[in-house]
Amino acid sequence: MASNTGHIPREFINDLLNRIDLVEIINQRVPLKKTGSNFTACCPFHQEKTPSFNVSSTKQFYHCFGCGVSGNAVNFLIEYEGLDFVDAIESLASHLNIEVPHKKNTYQSNQPNYQPFYDLFAKINQFYSQQLNQNKAAESARQYLKNRQLDSQICRRFEIGFAPDSWDNLLQLFGQTDQQKKALLDIGMLSQNDKGRQYDRFRYRIMFPIHDLRGRTIGFGGRVLDDTKPKYLNSPETVLFHKGEQLYGLYQARKYNRHLRQLIIVEGYMDVIALAQFEIHYAVATLGTATTDNHLQLLFRNAPEIIFCFDGDQAGRDAAIKAMNICLKHIHEGRSAKFLFLPDGEDPDTLVRKELKAGFEARIQDAPTLSAFLLNYLKKDIQLDSIDGRAKLATKAAPYLAKIRPGLYHQMLTKELADLIQVKDYHPIVAPPTAQRKREQQRRYQNQTLMTMSPVRYAIALLLHYPRFALEHYNQAPTDWQKADLKGINIVLEMIHLIRENKIETTAVILEYWRDTAIDKHLQELACLDLKLDTDKVATEFLENLVQINKQYQEQRAEELQQIQGTRKLSDEEHQELLKLLMNNH
Repeated sequence: MASNTGHIPREFINDLLNRIDLVEIINQRVPLKKTGSNFTACCPFHQEKTPSFNVSSTKQFYHCFGCGVSGNAVNFLIEYEGLDFVDAIESLASHLNIEVPHKKNTYQSNQPNYQPFYDLFAKINQFYSQQLNQNKAAESARQYLKNRQLDSQICRRFEIGFAPDSWDNLLQLFGQTDQQKKALLDIGMLSQNDKGRQYDRFRYRIMFPIHDLRGRTIGFGGRVLDDTKPKYLNSPETVLFHKGEQLYGLYQARKYNRHLRQLIIVEGYMDVIALAQFEIHYAVATLGTATTDNHLQLLFRNAPEIIFCFDGDQAGRDAAIKAMNICLKHIHEGRSAKFLFLPDGEDPDTLVRKELKAGFEARIQDAPTLSAFLLNYLKKDIQLDSIDGRAKLATKAAPYLAKIRPGLYHQMLTKELADLIQVKDYHPIVAPPTAQRKREQQRRYQNQTLMTMSPVRYAIALLLHYPRFALEHYNQAPTDWQKADLKGINIVLEMIHLIRENKIETTAVILEYWRDTAIDKHLQELACLDLKLDTDKVATEFLENLVQINKQYQEQRAEELQQIQGTRKLSDEEHQELLKLLMNNH
């Protein structure tokens, strides 16, 4: 089964991956060093001191023995640059100075074309911006921004706009047909009451566009200029906008600095914008929700240190504890988190205006780390000068330690707790695996995998690693294999057909064909194996594997015919086939 390609022809993607040089693509972003027949570097996807990131120029495939990431050039750009699939293809094509062709008048139900929604959002965003600058009715909005000491430059950077006090601005401009009205409803810019009446969702509000990592508008937040409730209103959940996965200001932060060292999570749009105006260009805000696992994954993909910012009251402390519990699952060596609590009555917007950048960043510098915050939370109301108290601490700490990934960070925190409870062997400390040990473990796993691999699975591995040989040696694969009840044989046949029809020469192209399918991860694991074959032995391996699979099929077919023979008389053709199979297998 082929992977989704959107509206880009499959033939173009195959040709692109055949022509692209993965080593060159990665080396432009992560310096590589020639090591034997491959290239290595410290992994760009996790912190390490000893290189375990390997790039194969023959396979056009990368794999990290430390964190397990792997893939082709498309995977790399998606993970490293934060691009989506189509953007990754566009970027690779641009590298080769070729244009990406798009299929016309096609629609894939499993991958809808959302470009019209993005285009509509862009028009609405432009309309709101024009209204802020040109509409006389926007004077109150302009005065509000002026009172908040936001200059025109910062307003332009965050594309702040204004929604006039009208029920049908967007309806009149962008909703003249039923199809256009449906699009406005689908992206959450229209509301509909019980009687079916449709009207603009945002009215008489300062508008804050919400961007994805590509800078496309995917929703809005709006702040009222009167006593209307709610004070802040966000776009509803849509196919483009999921508030538990989006962070306001992340696009602007990445645009200002591609290599962020830290990100601070604040509560609202104005906090993000005010901090940026005072040269703190690394603030983001959740969109009316608590920090989620998806938020943390997104944050740590973009910066190694996260600062949570909370009010100093009890509600802020309670929110910090919830954030701590989520963060523990994502923390390990190379990542860090801090918890900044603001003075009573202050928020980032007001505080940075009083203390300026230097004062605010001094507070960040002095903020307690995740480990310090956790230990203080665990020690609260516990008397450590008694055995009972220390035992209580050990019991209380256990579930929190269990959330942290094994490694150096886990080891050091465990040591800290062991000192507090005065028990040296508390939660036995195991040295984290070194890069060399990880490679040794990987080799043992690969050897065991190769020893226990079925002939069909080995055929898939051979096809992945040496597709060029398949053109020559698997052309004679029996067509009746498709009748065999051998797990994975359909994948072997489809892979042979794919390689033969498309003249595929690299692992990367084969993997792209199965992107986002049920076997995608399985194929990547096979692609990472070291088959330990010299080039002059590959042909022999293909032929021997062909014989093994054929033998399995013949044994299965013979057993099937014998079972049929027990229920009815075989036809002359079936009888001759059975005799031949029995002779071949003895």
